[in-house]
Amino acid sequence: QVQVVESGGGLVQPGGSLRLSCSVSGTIWNLYAMGWYRQAPGKQRELVAIESGGEPHYEDPVKGRFTMTRDRAKNTISLQMDSLKPEDTAVYYCNVLVGLAGERSYWGQGTQVTVSS
Repeated sequence: QVQVVESGGGLVQPGGSLRLSCSVSGTIWNLYAMGWYRQAPGKQRELVAIESGGEPHYEDPVKGRFTMTRDRAKNTISLQMDSLKPEDTAVYYCNVLVGLAGERSYWGQGTQVTVSS
């Protein structure tokens, strides 16, 4: 089984920064991709950033403000979030795709990020 655990959420003022971390453990064969998603109240879960071997891809709302890094040796990823806005408030989820073509998907439990003054 694969376990995915996020950490690092919290409350921050607009313009502030937070760093999220995600670790993956268990029986892993070919960790195809790792990424971050978020879900705001009343909205669908959306992609934030994803990396599958090359440079990370960022969705437009976070481009230039968020930075994702991946440690392949440790099977961890982090998400540095700068210049946070109230609209970044959401539960952030780590997702990993495992398998030859990433056919199996695993999610973490989510971590709350609240941007408010």
